[in-house]
Amino acid sequence: MVSLYEAVGGRPTFALIATVFYGGVASDEVLRPMYGGADADFSAAANRLQLFLEQYWGGPSDYEELRGHPRLRMRHMPYKIDRDARERWLRHMRSALDSAVSAGSVPPLFEAELWNYLERAATSLMNTNG
Repeated sequence: MVSLYEAVGGRPTFALIATVFYGGVASDEVLRPMYGGADADFSAAANRLQLFLEQYWGGPSDYEELRGHPRLRMRHMPYKIDRDARERWLRHMRSALDSAVSAGSVPPLFEAELWNYLERAATSLMNTNG
């Protein structure tokens, strides 16, 4: 059985998703401050996202070897993640996933599976109503 990681083209696909995602975050007035504001360098964050997604979907365990258990909720707790932040995050992630689909890396069945996970993950990280 092939992992989703392999089925969508592996590392290049997840690198594209992370790069496009953080390209959107860089211009987002709500999300950008969570990464250091105007002078933020998104390369480290993009690398972490790429490694996390690769590992989650059956690729190499580089993320855990470098950072330990993902503990997503704990790692995101310092940031105010409300419905607006969730929707913005999903908008940029939708664009990133669409880029991978357009590149021919992600077939519709796997796109739906990825998107379902991303929506659930975004909701699970919400930590405030205001």
